[in-house]
Amino acid sequence: MTTPRVFIIRHGETEWSLNGRHTGISDIPLTANGEKRIRATGKALVGPDRLIVPQNLAHIYVSPRKRAQRTLELLGLGCRKPMPWQEHGDVMKAEHTGTDADIEVTKEIREWDYGDYEGVTSPEIRKRREENGEGSWDIWRDGCPGGESPQQITDRLDDLIADIQRRFHAHAIGKPKGSVKEPFDVLVVAHGHILRAFAGRWVKRDIAHNPSLILEAGGVGTLSYEHHNLDEPAILLGGAFMSDIVENVKDEDK
Repeated sequence: MTTPRVFIIRHGETEWSLNGRHTGISDIPLTANGEKRIRATGKALVGPDRLIVPQNLAHIYVSPRKRAQRTLELLGLGCRKPMPWQEHGDVMKAEHTGTDADIEVTKEIREWDYGDYEGVTSPEIRKRREENGEGSWDIWRDGCPGGESPQQITDRLDDLIADIQRRFHAHAIGKPKGSVKEPFDVLVVAHGHILRAFAGRWVKRDIAHNPSLILEAGGVGTLSYEHHNLDEPAILLGGAFMSDIVENVKDEDK
């Protein structure tokens, strides 16, 4: 039975991600090491016998920030459709047939707007609030002054999730394998807080209670469904190779 998936990828390392500064609207580029690690991620996880199969991708959503767009350029997906921005550097060439997925830049998956806390580390925020007599701070509970609240994040992510399920998953889920001719997997390339919130909302969790998820710079996560049912969204903790793919790999090695 067909079970569509959403792959979420956090952009690679930046100078601000290294030192823990909250990076929302600021357009901080990837470090050289960040670019190197994303290339390695693409080689390890993208391909016809890998976690992300390019020809199975129906659509790619990308944040408006350059660090997310550069990450997509370096994954080696072999995108045949033009990227809707001026390329930020050399694009990683694919070692496979590639994908016909459309690439959409959407503000719905931009990073949390940190407002007054943009560029500030968590220890600095706590110290500032203590000095001002403002008490403890938790972004999931309190949001950011001058920025976005948890409810605002929830609203825009719920709209995006509904769009994904309606456009790319509803027609395919639960159908016999091979009967759905068009691709149905989706890729989302964005940022740490917003993707953790996205995963929380995928499984209908109130993010104000903290989804208790971690996604490192350059990290990859997978979202899907239980029981081939659109009404049972789930976080896929680990997948396995399909037997036919394993056999194909064995045949190629002979």
